[in-house]
Amino acid sequence: MKPYNVVINFESGTLDPGKRIIRKVSDVKNMFYDTQAAEELIQKGDPMVYEVIYADVPEEQGHLGHCTTIIYPGKIGNEYFLTKGHYHEKLSTAEIYFCLRGQGRLIMESTDGDCEVLEMFPGSASYIPPNWSHRTMNVGKELLVFYCIFPADAGHDYATIEEQGYPKLVVEIDGKVTVIDNPKRKNK
Repeated sequence: MKPYNVVINFESGTLDPGKRIIRKVSDVKNMFYDTQAAEELIQKGDPMVYEVIYADVPEEQGHLGHCTTIIYPGKIGNEYFLTKGHYHEKLSTAEIYFCLRGQGRLIMESTDGDCEVLEMFPGSASYIPPNWSHRTMNVGKELLVFYCIFPADAGHDYATIEEQGYPKLVVEIDGKVTVIDNPKRKNK
């Protein structure tokens, strides 16, 4: 492999060249607390929730995977649009999220059960340590765009999050971004 450039548009979040993955409400409906509200949105056109654009890097040890993530503004019930969330298959790997545009929250949970929520804003660089799952949500009225860097062979474990959920939810209450306990949280 030879060195190369990708071009990141800080406004739109596009990464070129890159492979785009699109997630609509129907792809993530089980990640939300209010699955009935999700089903209603699907019936009204199944809007896009987020997309990820990956640089073409071998998923092998020694390489650094990188991508942009674009989360659209919106809510299902009072819960903000969010990514699926995942652990790395190689739990000993870390990741960095660098926010380029918008306002968001990054919720993380360690394999020991600790939970943290960080604010994301233009210029913030969030460090996700090894052994922590991570999910992001757009809490603003414009696109949330961030750039991610991770070991290319880290892998993604979405199933654990889909099965157990996160201990906290990020919702809007009285017009404010609020973190609450997840009443559906399944025990580990």
